[in-house]
Amino acid sequence: MSAQVEHEEALVRAFILPQRRDRYLEMVAKPKKRQVFTESLAHFKHLDMRFAVRIPPNQQHANEIAKILKSKGAPATCYAFSEWDEIDGRDISLDDALKAVVGGGMGTFLSCIPGRLAYFEDEDQRWILERTGKS
Repeated sequence: MSAQVEHEEALVRAFILPQRRDRYLEMVAKPKKRQVFTESLAHFKHLDMRFAVRIPPNQQHANEIAKILKSKGAPATCYAFSEWDEIDGRDISLDDALKAVVGGGMGTFLSCIPGRLAYFEDEDQRWILERTGKS
């Protein structure tokens, strides 16, 4: 399994509403459908909010978000799944990815630890996505 597939499937399985998972797993498996998925990220409404933590307003800056993610075990690089073609499908420095994404209004998942820790931003919100244990 490629790193891209591992990260994308893990994101869907961990952080997408259960009733939507099969549909999105099918989408990430097929390039044309994957593009439809990435285009939907600007106004994405299918996050499983049980695993989403709102970032306090005074910490909604790239360097503060990086500190939060690193305190939870994020490595120096992450995988970007984004409507922004320039970073989509790439492994990228976490710091560089956050500087590029935060406040940009481009729907983006930054997968730090597959299925365990990620960042998500769309045009409306910013979230730390985290799963611990076997839930």
